[in-house]
Amino acid sequence: MAETADILIIGAGVAGLGAAYNLAGDADVIVLEACEAPCTQTSGRSAAVYLTTYGPKGVIDLSIQSGPFYRDPPDGFGETPLLTPRGELHLDDQNGEMLGPKVAAGEIEEVSIDEALQMVPILKREGLAMAAFDGAAEDIDVDLVTGGFLRGMKASGGRLVVNARVESLSRENGVWRAITPAGDFEAPIVINAAGAWASPVAALAGALPIHVEPRRRSAAIIPAPAGHDVRKWPLFFGAGETWYARPTGGALMVSSAEAIQVEPHDIQIDKYDEILAGGLYRYEQRVTTPITKVDGPWAGLRSFAPDREPVVGFDPQVEGFFWLAGQGGYGFQTAPALSKLAAELVKGATPAGLGVDLSPTRFAAG
Repeated sequence: MAETADILIIGAGVAGLGAAYNLAGDADVIVLEACEAPCTQTSGRSAAVYLTTYGPKGVIDLSIQSGPFYRDPPDGFGETPLLTPRGELHLDDQNGEMLGPKVAAGEIEEVSIDEALQMVPILKREGLAMAAFDGAAEDIDVDLVTGGFLRGMKASGGRLVVNARVESLSRENGVWRAITPAGDFEAPIVINAAGAWASPVAALAGALPIHVEPRRRSAAIIPAPAGHDVRKWPLFFGAGETWYARPTGGALMVSSAEAIQVEPHDIQIDKYDEILAGGLYRYEQRVTTPITKVDGPWAGLRSFAPDREPVVGFDPQVEGFFWLAGQGGYGFQTAPALSKLAAELVKGATPAGLGVDLSPTRFAAG
């Protein structure tokens, strides 16, 4: 016999857990996660930064709206602040041609090469044409955010089922039936928060064929350069953002910053991965200290809709199928506002407009 609920949410990343957190107090919610634990895929491999100027217009609006939650979360949501100051340092070795337009537009503030070297002392002065800084960037504690959503969802009666990859979706008499290795589940509403698997899940349901495209990004941990305390360093980007490095604990996480289209899969890499190695090489060319060790290589799949904005709303083609997908690289910085928006739409409310159409109907033909 199938287990029943008011709402089934497919995917226990930050999107699915955020939606469940906002819905569980008003509805019986079950979250179905394909892996053996929540946030195993992209949400658990994120180096999230909160920056309200990063992304397309809808993302920026949602990021701004997420600020109050991040700065003053509900009581008991997290034991420590969700945001901590970080800042971003951008580097240009091509005569200022890359950073100049952004500085002129007021997006970032130019700093002298000496100031850049004070922020990150291991940078090579040679060939560094220009530097710019954005002091507004903050680290997001992704574990606190997802943990807070999960605890809040469970406290309101929501349930998480792991090892429950959805193998079949069908609808009969106004009820969806999801068949998984962990059992069968039924509910009138299904929320597609499957991340890189959003399009395959939609295909199971016969929903609109929106191409939510997974793109890989990889990174690895390297030891802090000898004699340096990196904890207060900003995140720093190479020219053209072809690599970046971010302090994490007492070490540096270096990413090759790629965005290569791939099929949805549980991506696993090692330190010999050619793409990651390329990013590490580019980083090493810009600093004075060689990499002595590479630990913890990983890759995640950031998923984008064709217009790079999230897809949020009921499908126009099949009843009771709700999209919550295509967050790209902005999932955490928009999570509080986006999950609240999704919950309001699921409950039939009419939220204040963002000035951008995020509904799946924008991709419907004609």
